[in-house]
Amino acid sequence: MKIQNRFYFIFLVVFLLVSSPGYPQQITQNIKGQILDQDSKSPLIGATVVVLGSNPILGGVTDAHGFFKITGVPIGRVNLKVSYIGYEDRMIPNLLVNSSKELMLDITLEESFERLDEIVVTGQKDKSEVLNEMSLVSARAFSVEETKRFAGSFNDPARLASAFAGVANSPEGNNDIIVRGNSSKGILWRLEGVEIPNPNHFANDGATGGPINALSSNMLSDSDFMSGAFAPEYGNALSGVFDMKLKRGNYDRPEYTAGLSTLGIDLAAEGPLNSKGGSYIANYRYSSLDLIDRAGVVDFGGVPRYQDLTYNIYLPLNKRHFLSMFGLGGVSSISTVDEDDDTEENLTRNTFEASMGTVAFIHNFLVSGNSYLRSFVSLSRTTLESDSDLPTALNNDQFFNVFNDDFTRTYVRAGSTYGHKFNSRNKVEAGFIYNRIGYDMVQNAWNYERDQIENELSDDGSTERLQAFATWKFRVSEDMTMTSGAHFNGLTLNNSWSFEPRLAFRWDFTEGKALSFGGGLHSKMESPAVYLWRFEDENGSFTQPNKDLEMSKAAHIVLGYDQRLGPHTHFKSEIYYQHLYDSPVEDDPNSTYSLLNETEQYSPRRLVNDGTGRNYGVELTLERYLHKGFYYLTSASIFRSFYTAKDGIERETAYAGDYIFNFLGGKEFSIGQAEKNRVLFINARISLIGGSRYTPVNLQASREAGEEILQEDRPFSAKSDNLFFPNLAIGIRRNRPKSTHEFKIDVQNVTNNAAVVQEYYIQQTQEIEELPQLGTFPTISYTINF
Repeated sequence: MKIQNRFYFIFLVVFLLVSSPGYPQQITQNIKGQILDQDSKSPLIGATVVVLGSNPILGGVTDAHGFFKITGVPIGRVNLKVSYIGYEDRMIPNLLVNSSKELMLDITLEESFERLDEIVVTGQKDKSEVLNEMSLVSARAFSVEETKRFAGSFNDPARLASAFAGVANSPEGNNDIIVRGNSSKGILWRLEGVEIPNPNHFANDGATGGPINALSSNMLSDSDFMSGAFAPEYGNALSGVFDMKLKRGNYDRPEYTAGLSTLGIDLAAEGPLNSKGGSYIANYRYSSLDLIDRAGVVDFGGVPRYQDLTYNIYLPLNKRHFLSMFGLGGVSSISTVDEDDDTEENLTRNTFEASMGTVAFIHNFLVSGNSYLRSFVSLSRTTLESDSDLPTALNNDQFFNVFNDDFTRTYVRAGSTYGHKFNSRNKVEAGFIYNRIGYDMVQNAWNYERDQIENELSDDGSTERLQAFATWKFRVSEDMTMTSGAHFNGLTLNNSWSFEPRLAFRWDFTEGKALSFGGGLHSKMESPAVYLWRFEDENGSFTQPNKDLEMSKAAHIVLGYDQRLGPHTHFKSEIYYQHLYDSPVEDDPNSTYSLLNETEQYSPRRLVNDGTGRNYGVELTLERYLHKGFYYLTSASIFRSFYTAKDGIERETAYAGDYIFNFLGGKEFSIGQAEKNRVLFINARISLIGGSRYTPVNLQASREAGEEILQEDRPFSAKSDNLFFPNLAIGIRRNRPKSTHEFKIDVQNVTNNAAVVQEYYIQQTQEIEELPQLGTFPTISYTINF
């Protein structure tokens, strides 16, 4: 009852904050930013930016460094038009202007096919186009405002991406990215153009997702997500690419954000560093449940404890040299004791601790008006330590260890990219990336045949991965663009390498309609643990046969069609085929095991590159961009996913759900008197996802062996229930003269559906337990910007 009363008190305080008496004067804010040439990255001097529909007209002109500033813009949603002589106009719709913070934009313009020096070209950039102009297929840009707006996204870009065609998250609640029937381990994470480790809390070895993203949305700028046929600059990825950008801090004045939610406490600050446009921005977050538990307000087991810090520093040195430094770090831990629901006897005891961190230094050099050189060096480190214990047969309160691991990995990366724009039709990019991967890995597991715990992995050392790429963008005509190039990926651990040619084009064959094609080869290194497993021979010696494994590879082909259905609506369809090859499978002619079905914590097996797989499907997307306070996005994916192991039989993969349907939409309403500047927003999402597949448990064999034994002669023959996920978010946003307040309730799985998604064997009860999808999960948040 006390906790309930406290909740009502907090809700009342928040309501009063967002509903307090308004101010009669009109509240305005500034819009500012920088405009660059899309290809050469050089500033455009004299470009104009106008707020459409403003009376009198509000606008600005860029200075010698490409910066502009528009003052006195009324708060709310605005549309911008950006123009420059000889360049295509760009329309930027539905920007949200708040009273608390200046709106900062980084804008690029594309030179007209035939440069005209005395008139303004009237071509218009479509909102569906991505930031990376080399990505012509299977790519979508997303904004930080969308991560906050879409229901069930919890301000997490990974959860946001699951609304896109062909993408799904794990039904158990993780934000694993399952793209086009591929394992989530095929994802590449990049931040400011630098490869980073998995940026999620509570992430196991090899995983690319986790329950909570360590990168706060307060730090993100507009970014790209790719689902196939990647541009030549992207390497070490098989299924998808997150190419994320960080915000630049305000270079004129300090600004702050404070947020409190059931997930965490957020504190952010940004401001100027020097008079040359330098700035900083930083965000710190701490687990709310950890604080509540430590304060003694509630007392329950399994409290997730985590905290993270992100920062971005930008320092222009002069007109041609620019330095930046960013960092991302997080620590997380959880300790649980699982009990039998009926007898309350202990079943397992588990502890988990993980950390990740990256710091990077970037130097951008404008070599000339048409050339640039971008160089970086970064250092990353991840740690993982976990233990699993079972109760003894004599005393249920005493435990013995059956599994433990301690993994530490370090990454030193350095690279450079040179870009040169020859003219409005031709641009080239070439670069290299050096990766030094250090590892110190130990894993022990219980051997039920010998009735003792034994070492499976114990190795430390390092290896290198070398990458190089070259890209040529060629505008064949005003309506057709082609990109071509290749990527090289090499692993010195066993001297394996992959040469990957790639090609894509886009043809706008009539006004508002376009065809696109993309194809290429791709490869990815597995987790170091896969290469370093130890196996005991008959003579008692240990070998590491997996060190000879080559990288996993895939060939992607995509055909797409785009159509604008008016100024605010867009339809897109894509057909794709993926051939997976050199996939690691167990070196046994009767085995059905393939690494294609794994996402994390791989089991130690002797592997060879004899496996294959294939994915194919069709994707449809109909999207209305936010206009007059209303938006929707509908996506449909119908696909098949297969793999072939050493036994030569083709089977459906663990991710062969066959279909994914999403509908999401929302509406903003002005409420109360206009001068009070209050907006009510309602966002909803409904997802229908075909059930994934799993290998059923062999109950009799498990009881005899004393551990879980799967029916490996029937791999992935069991299909989980189909999933129904309804999500709903409701909130109020209030602008006061110097601050913006927002209160939001975001509920995932509103109807608490409990589809069975997996089964596993419980050793103590000797029974099979069913694992349901994530139940109703509400998040309540209050944020103030000032």
